[in-house]
Amino acid sequence: AALKVQLDTKLFGQHLAKDVVLKAVMGFSNNPSPKKPLTLSLHGWAGTGKNFLSQILAEHVHPIGLRSKFVHLFLATLHFPHHDQLKLYQDQLQNWIRGNVSACPHSVFIFDEMDKMHPGLIDAIKPFLDYYDQVDGVSYRKAIFIFLSNAGGDLINKAALDFWTSGKDREEIQLKDLEPMLSVGVFNNKNSGLWHSSLIDRNLIDYFVPFLPLEHKHVKMCVRAEMTARGYVVDEEVVAAVADEMTFFPKEQKIYSDKGCKTVQAKLDIYEDI
Repeated sequence: AALKVQLDTKLFGQHLAKDVVLKAVMGFSNNPSPKKPLTLSLHGWAGTGKNFLSQILAEHVHPIGLRSKFVHLFLATLHFPHHDQLKLYQDQLQNWIRGNVSACPHSVFIFDEMDKMHPGLIDAIKPFLDYYDQVDGVSYRKAIFIFLSNAGGDLINKAALDFWTSGKDREEIQLKDLEPMLSVGVFNNKNSGLWHSSLIDRNLIDYFVPFLPLEHKHVKMCVRAEMTARGYVVDEEVVAAVADEMTFFPKEQKIYSDKGCKTVQAKLDIYEDI
């Protein structure tokens, strides 16, 4: 219930992601003996809420979230920068995950910038995501793995625009409209981090979660939430001014924010004096 409230009040314009993640996490949490770790792959353009949702999810498992020693965030460009050290990174990653799940079965691992991950690196963790009771005496079945990626964002945006063009409401978009296309697109995308990955081949990713591009009204929701978080009275003139500073696409219709809500905080800083 607490997770649902947080997603309802803090994550805007993402009915699909909210619904899928809530059901997946509730089902996983309520299962006393899951057959494998919960593995989610979140896809969409920057600023649509992937990081935000993964943080809320981490806090659901460990109350202090990313500050918990049982929540681990990997950034591809920071932790795995050099292509020629792939084997070393694979070994390090396996040892790190093995050690941490041994210490806490409910560990959460978040892999950001999957689209910048060297192809083949993530396959090193395949044994931990598979349907094994134990691997070398350690059970990984209560851990959660979350992949974040911009890969597939263009496919999601096109699908959303097609719905809009045909006069359908974005809330009518269902997971079945996007997930098959997303998994195939990511599998065949050399810059996805999951290119020809055994994780997809072996169906080890439980859900490919699409994050839709955000409309003008969603950006306004982000601005209001940020103002409230800063203890301001929400001023609709400021809300409109900040939202209008964002750039939107496609060029003609200007429906979707091309940075989602990513720059809302910085834009709001300009209006601090107001």
